[in-house]
Order: sequence, then C-alpha cells, then structure tokens
Amino acid sequence: MAALQKIPTYQPGLIPAYRRLYGLASRHIRKEQIFAAVPCTSVQGRFKSSRSREYLQESIVPSYHFQPSMPRLPVPKLSDTCSRYLASQGPLLDSQQYAETARITKEFEAKEGAELHKELGAMNAQNKHTSYISGPWFDMYLKSRVSVVLNYNPFMSFVDDPKAGYTDQLVRATNFVVSSARFLKCLRAELLKPEIFHLGERSKSKWFERIIRFVPSSLSWYGAYLANGYPLDMSQYKNLFNSTRIPRPGRDEIVVDDTANHLLVIRNGHMYVFDVMDADGNIKPAAELHAYLSHILSDQSLPPSHPLGYLTAENRDTWASLRQKLEDCGNGAALKAVDSAIFCLCLDDSTADNVDSQTRLMLHGDGANRWYDKSFSLIVDKNGKAAVNFEHAWGDGVAVLRYFNEVFDDMSISPNVSPSCKPADIDASEHVRKLEFKLDGVLEEGIQTAKENFFSLVTPLDLAALQYTKYGKNDLKKFKISPDSLMQLAIQMGYHRLTGKSAGTYESCSTAAFKHGRTETVRSCTAETRQCSLAFDKVDSANVTDLRQLIQACSDKHNSLTRNAAMGQGWDRHLFALRTLAEKNGTSPALFRDPAYAAINHIILSTSTLSSHAVNLGGFAPVVPDGFGIGYAIRDRELGYNVTSYPASHSVRDFLQCVETSLEDLFKVLHESNKAVNQSKK
Repeated sequence: MAALQKIPTYQPGLIPAYRRLYGLASRHIRKEQIFAAVPCTSVQGRFKSSRSREYLQESIVPSYHFQPSMPRLPVPKLSDTCSRYLASQGPLLDSQQYAETARITKEFEAKEGAELHKELGAMNAQNKHTSYISGPWFDMYLKSRVSVVLNYNPFMSFVDDPKAGYTDQLVRATNFVVSSARFLKCLRAELLKPEIFHLGERSKSKWFERIIRFVPSSLSWYGAYLANGYPLDMSQYKNLFNSTRIPRPGRDEIVVDDTANHLLVIRNGHMYVFDVMDADGNIKPAAELHAYLSHILSDQSLPPSHPLGYLTAENRDTWASLRQKLEDCGNGAALKAVDSAIFCLCLDDSTADNVDSQTRLMLHGDGANRWYDKSFSLIVDKNGKAAVNFEHAWGDGVAVLRYFNEVFDDMSISPNVSPSCKPADIDASEHVRKLEFKLDGVLEEGIQTAKENFFSLVTPLDLAALQYTKYGKNDLKKFKISPDSLMQLAIQMGYHRLTGKSAGTYESCSTAAFKHGRTETVRSCTAETRQCSLAFDKVDSANVTDLRQLIQACSDKHNSLTRNAAMGQGWDRHLFALRTLAEKNGTSPALFRDPAYAAINHIILSTSTLSSHAVNLGGFAPVVPDGFGIGYAIRDRELGYNVTSYPASHSVRDFLQCVETSLEDLFKVLHESNKAVNQSKK
C-alpha cells in the first residue's frame, strides 16, 4: 500500500494490552536478574564533545541495544481473526451476503484455516529471529511488477525554514546534506538514540541510560520494560542509507552497501556523485559541500535526450531487462555508483507554489529528475521547498520519519551554512563526477517508451486539499474525542454522503513494538461509523444527545481497533500470511475466493497520517482505480486532508466537500453537546 503508516502515540489502554501479551514472558525474568547483570563500573560518556560536529547525537546506549531481546510479533488466535474479519465485513454486506460470508468463514476456521494456522505457527516457531509477516510482506512488494511510482512510493514534505534566506535552494540543500551525514554517522557508530516509547519519566532519565547500557542485549528490553520504557524495532534503519531496490525478473532485491560515502545528485536529468566524507570517515567541511552543490547548480548542460530516471518508473520486469542491457553496454560501474550512494538528492529547477503543485512535484515529479528505486530521495525545488519520496519495500516509514525529524531539527537549530556563507574556493570539478551512460538503440527506445508510460501513469491523477481551520486537536481534546477517530469518521461520513455506501477502508498502523514488525491495518469502516453516517443523514430530526453518543461510540471503537492493530491483533496480516501459505501449498480455500473477501480488500479509502512538527504535507496515490488516497494532518489549531483520485471514478473535490460538511456537522454536535453539559453544571 502506498501509504504513510500511522506510528501510534500509544494510548493508556495499549500498555496494559502489551503487558497482557508479554506478561508471562517478563515474569520469567526478575528485576534482580536484570540488574545483577550490570557491572559495577564508573560511567563515563562514550565520546568527548570535540566530536560533536561529526555526530548528530552521542547516545551512551547503542542504537541497536534492544534489538536482540525485542518481543516477537504474536500470531493471533484464528478464532479472534475470524471474528474480527466478520466484524469488518458487517457494514459492507447486506444480510444475505453476510450470512454466506459468515458460513464460509466458520468453515475456514474449522477446516482449512485450522491446518494453515497450525502450519504457520510451526514455521513461526522455527524462525525466532524474525516475525511471521516479514517474509511475506517483503515478497508482496518485491514480487509486484507494477511501477513503484504512485503504486508504492509516498512523499512527506518538510515545513519551510522560517529564517530569512534559509530556503534558498543551495543553502537548504547544503544544510540537508551536512545534517544527513551527521545522522548517518550516528547510525553507523550506533550513537543514535534507540527508539523508545516512554510511559513516564523513568526511562527518559540519565540514570536509566547509564544503567541500561550495561544490561546485556539479551535482557535489555526487559530492563526498559521495568522502567516503563518500550523500545521499538529498529531493523529497518539498516536499509535507510546506501540502499536501492534493484529490478530483477520475477522478484526485485534490496541491495545495501554501507561502505560507500558518496552522494547521488540529480539535476536537469544529469547524475553526479561526490564524497560527503573524507578517507578517514570525517564529514567534509560544509563550505566544500556547499561548493560541490554550487558547481552542480551552475552546470548549463542541456538536459539529456534520454534521461535514465524514467526507467525506474517502468514495469519491473521491463526495467530488469533494460537494466541488464545497461550493464551489458558497459554501464555497470555507473549503476553501482547510483545504487550504493548514501541517498539521492534531487535538485529541481521547477517550483511548487501551492499544495496541488507541491503534491505533484514531490509524489512523482517529471520522471527525468528522479531515481525512484533509491531507499529515499530528498527533493529540493528552486524555491527551497523540500520533501522525501521513499521506496516502500524496505520499510514502512518508521526510520524515514525519524531521519526526517532529526535532520529538520538539526539544520533548523544549528545550520552549517547561512545565506551569507560563500562556497569554499576550490575547484569543485575535481571532486564532483558526472556520470555518463552508454546507450544503444534498444536502450534509447526503451527509455522513450518508459517516458510515455510514465506520463500515461501520472497524468490522469487528480488531487485536491482541504485546510480546516475552525477547530483542531486542542478542541477535540476538550471534547474528549480521539482526533484520529474523528478524522476517520469524517472520511466515512463524507464517502457515504457522496455515494450512499460504505467502502473498504485501510488505515495503516505500525507494529514496531515487535521485532521485525511491519504494519497492521485499522479497519476504520465499522458498524458504529455506518450507524453514525446514517444518523447524520437525518440530522435535522436527530437528537443532539443521541448524535453525541454515536460519535463517542465511533471514537471508542476506533481506539480499540488501533490498540489491537498496534499489538498485532488485527485480522489483515494474519489472513494475508495464511493466504500466502495456501498459495505456496497449491490450495485455494473458499474464504479467499469469496467475493466479499475480494471486495473488502479492494481498498476504496486508503488513509494515513503522520504526526510530526517537521511534516508540512504528505501524500500518496489511490491503491485502486476507483479509490482515494487520503493523507491527513491533525494539528493543534487546524485539520487538513490531502487527497488523490482518478477522475474516472469520483470527483476528489466533491468528496472533500462532503468531508468538510461532515466536519461541520460533527463539530456542531460536539459544541452544542458540550455547551449543554456546561450549562447543566451551573
């Protein structure tokens, strides 16, 4: 799914659920056992402050310290999965359809499903180094033959730098490169702070850090648990830098070369590389990197007649064949330089003046100035607007968002170059290498076809945004309603008002609380949201108190679904793993042939949000031709949606108008209900 997954801000009810899941395991290890493993050693900082400019952080707790003892993603009980699946089907089916699907599901639970579940459990027990979903999920992405553009790669754009002059393209790009190098060095040296969800202050303390770093990694997670800290999986961080998806026939592969210290820069369709670090591994002076980028921006070469970037937007088998042809023509070394680069920096000559143009530029761009296969590309336009577009197979956004936030903060608080800085007085051409590719007629024809296919793919995409400034997160807290649940409810009500129907809905939720966790789906279309949608269609005759109770019921249900998803207790990943296993065994249970199963997985409403002070905008394309790609933001004083669709289905503007009307109706009820409660207290 080309969506930014929700990284949950864990609610109070989630932690008891976490303890219930792993309480038995944790009771096998007593606090005395953990702290008896800590040596009596005087604690000193790992590094002196003189090295601080090389590293964005200098954590005394190694980055991957908790990884070996991370709890494993649980395989849900089959009975629970089937019950949850039927609950999600309820609002989408009529009584006759539901009865048939319920019969099929019960038979599956008793027969084929039970055998598959047993087999999955045995495989999971034999692979304790990973999660049961990791392999199938990688295969889902890497075996897909469609273009990664729109189908998989999402984007997140940065908030503008408020300081005057710092959004200059050269200044901002240089600061991004230096701060990114500082982040990379932290990660390579394991000086980046481990990702921990803190429930309270104990696990945030210096005392905790000084003790926990001496707890053996085989026990460290439990030590954090006892201090009310919950470490999150960081396995995806190893694919963040120097990583590329390589097209192969039938199944792509992810290749990482963490020895490389060079950056890939694409401008005007031309590719350049230069080292960000010197031979000793030290980050080069900011003034030199400033000079390298200035040299690239001053290159007046005409755009290449056949930009290779289009190939990365092609059908994966087609691209695999053409890539092999590129290598056969003597381009292996140049391709290796692209593949092994730390990341890709795209310096665009175009500008994004509004939300729509920014979404188009950052989501797909012109195709010539991109290399969509890189783990992530940092895009900086002519006016300094910046975003990250990332390939989705290697990770789900956890590592990308951490990079995004840390780099934004670093360059905002302590930028390495200012608008008044001058590039170093050096001959940058001695350090910057322009990549040249040898193309024959077959490759030129392939690139031209890829270009035509690219524009055929992206041109039909329609998009629009809604900025709702009347209320925000602060107001919803006063109303005691989950902000995320209300945003999802407005989506459900908006779609119902547009079409008169409910639809299969996908809200991605991270399962990073577990080793090699990926995501689980929050099925936001529920019996409660359908009932609420129907009631608001008759809002003139409805009682405010009744409507308020329906909103609360939707919020409570959504919170419960989110807690279950974050704990790996949804139904989507479990059934996906069972279906994958059935296909491997050459069987096809009736459940997976049921039209209702196909319909609920035809995701009309693909939704996602990311909460970050550094994110200005995020977006992705619909996952089906008649669907919507709905990115949304929840801020203290405003709410927003950024929506994509294909006009052959429904108008994105009509949909957003229905969503806005739904927000108005919801807040009117919340306000009136709150007013009535306050008056009753007087």
